[in-house]
Amino acid sequence: MQIVATAIAEVKLITPVRHGDARGFFAETYRRDALAAHGIDLDFVQDNQAFSAAANVLRGLHFQLPPAAQAKLVRVARGAILDVAVDIRRGSPSYGRHVAVRLSAEDGNQLFVPEGFAHGYRTLEPDTEVVYKVNRYYSPAHDRGLRWNDPALGIDWGIAEDSAILSAKDRAQPLFAELQSPFASR
Repeated sequence: MQIVATAIAEVKLITPVRHGDARGFFAETYRRDALAAHGIDLDFVQDNQAFSAAANVLRGLHFQLPPAAQAKLVRVARGAILDVAVDIRRGSPSYGRHVAVRLSAEDGNQLFVPEGFAHGYRTLEPDTEVVYKVNRYYSPAHDRGLRWNDPALGIDWGIAEDSAILSAKDRAQPLFAELQSPFASR
């Protein structure tokens, strides 16, 4: 398993080793000891799966407030996404900056998104399935978000705004300037 830091060191790109032959491949997609050796020492308590029938479905940017804040380990079981993590930790040198990574079933790569980051993705292919682990249970009372297309964040989603397929909730998320982040840099 290869684990490397992205432009924001706490966000990690993880590429499991695939062992393949004429039948297909085998890969360890989660290995606690390997992740712990790279500072990702969490108890994941819930697995989530999202299916998007169309390309250009945009989900996010989401996060949960403490004490229900979530870290995520995201991978794509079918299709491909542009996965985005935005640093919302006050005092962080990367506060308000983001990492954007292409994840695909073909590549088998994953993204670790720690607590203190807003997360979202855009499907790049139809019939895309995203699977992710979280270290705390979903809590509607702690669920929050940011506007996906906020110019202050400068995220290049690679899509015209009128082509993005969003939920009503995601269209109405607040701007980054309105965020009173409960997260602080360590």
